[in-house]
Amino acid sequence: QVQLVESGGGLVQPGGSLRLSCAASGSFFRIGDMGWYRQAPGKQRELVATITSGARTNYADSVKGRFAISRDNARNTVHLQMNNLKPEATAVYYCNVEMVRLDSDYRLTTSNYWGQGTKVTVSA
Repeated sequence: QVQLVESGGGLVQPGGSLRLSCAASGSFFRIGDMGWYRQAPGKQRELVATITSGARTNYADSVKGRFAISRDNARNTVHLQMNNLKPEATAVYYCNVEMVRLDSDYRLTTSNYWGQGTKVTVSA
């Protein structure tokens, strides 16, 4: 069993900041890449930022310089610091975590898991 618990969403005024967190728990061998995606009303889910197990980061052009992704490997947690938020950032934010687990045949398998989503609303 694997569980991803997200927190930190809410309502913020334009120009404000929020920090999202996603904690992974359950039975897994190790965690690989971690990332954040978002889905605005009526739009497809899109990548916001990712971070590899080696802490290499990647950002969508629309958030570069304003958002920062980080991870705490000891706590199996990924964070997204969002600064200078704009109304177009309004969306449900989902974390995505790559995990290596043992399958029923005791083989190592890699799968991606999604959090339940946390809503971010940027509005005056």
